Amino acid sequence: MILENRYANHPQDSKHYTTEEIRDHYLIKQVFVENEVNLTYSHVDRVIAGGIMPTDKIVELSNCKEIGSDYFLERREAGIINVGGSGKIIIDDVEYKMNSKDGIYIGMGSKKIIFTSDSKENPAKFYLNSTPAHCSYPIVKIDIANANAVPLGDIASSNKRTIFQFVHPAVCKSCQLLMGMTILDENNVWNTMPTHTHERRMEVYFYFDMNEDSRVFHFMGEPQETRHIVVSNEQAVISPSWSIHSGVGTKNYTFIWGMAGENQTFTDMDHIPMENLK
Repeated sequence: MILENRYANHPQDSKHYTTEEIRDHYLIKQVFVENEVNLTYSHVDRVIAGGIMPTDKIVELSNCKEIGSDYFLERREAGIINVGGSGKIIIDDVEYKMNSKDGIYIGMGSKKIIFTSDSKENPAKFYLNSTPAHCSYPIVKIDIANANAVPLGDIASSNKRTIFQFVHPAVCKSCQLLMGMTILDENNVWNTMPTHTHERRMEVYFYFDMNEDSRVFHFMGEPQETRHIVVSNEQAVISPSWSIHSGVGTKNYTFIWGMAGENQTFTDMDHIPMENLK
């Protein structure tokens, strides 16, 4: 397992960062590493985000010192969405088939978690979010057809999109993790604009389904001190609770959002009027 630590930063510090410093603190530059569990541990609400990409090997979600438990999900829960080819997740000897854009919620207490791909040439890419948990809820396999689909936006605003809620009270129980996927329609490029903050929850955005030469300009920072991060395909951004989080792409794209914090109320957000952004 590869695990990188990221420490929490004060907004007053962050507004002085250079471009590279912003990227070092908030951008997860590489999510998937062949035949590895590659994770980033954020001290913002103790979220872990990262990828597992088995090609010609079985890959197991093992333990590490930073978590301080006997096994990875001893005191944690996890949500996983496959953004690659088909594969399997085996949880305590129970096998779950994972097609592209299928998800799964894994409750606290699951011990042995193994990942495999059906094809070396088109491997599965399992994107993971994990948060601390206080009790155990059942494992739920969530095909994209069973996710809670919420259409939003319009062509006139270039933000017609569908939010698919995977780990969400409307779909399954979890302790604090919320997780879902937003797919922008063709010729639409904006997400979450007008933007917002939610002081009670942090968020991680993972961008994918992008061409090699496509980019997303992810906007962050306090509403009156905005900054941006240029994001490539299969990169992620850590968004603290005090930061806005929205983006615009050079082409349509897909992103996975994961949240953790004080509550699970998806609509609990503080909207920022456009005239207040700077």
